[in-house]
Amino acid sequence: MFPKFLSEGAATVHELRKRGTRMPWSTPFDEPIALRGGRKLMTLQHAADYVMKLPEHVQQQERWQVAVENLINAAETGGGWLMFARIGVMRALNGDGKAR
Repeated sequence: MFPKFLSEGAATVHELRKRGTRMPWSTPFDEPIALRGGRKLMTLQHAADYVMKLPEHVQQQERWQVAVENLINAAETGGGWLMFARIGVMRALNGDGKAR
C-alpha cells in the first residue's frame, strides 16, 4: 500500500509542496540542516525530535517557539511552509551566535 500522501494523486513530494497539501512528518527538507558534530536534520520529524530534546528553558525561547510553529505549519499545510520551517530551525540554531 502506498503512503497516504502518494495515494492522493501527487506523483512527488515536490508536487505536494506546490499544492499546499498536508505533509507527513517524514517529509524531507530540500537540503538537510547541518548540526555541530556532523549530524544532520533531514526531515520535519528529525527537527521536531531535536527541539524536544532541548532543555525546557531553551524550548521556551522565542526563536525555538517560532521554529516549532513553522514545523507544525509545514506538516499541517505544506507548500512554502517547509522552507519556512527549515529557515526557522536554522535561525534558532544560530541564534546564540555559535555555528552548529
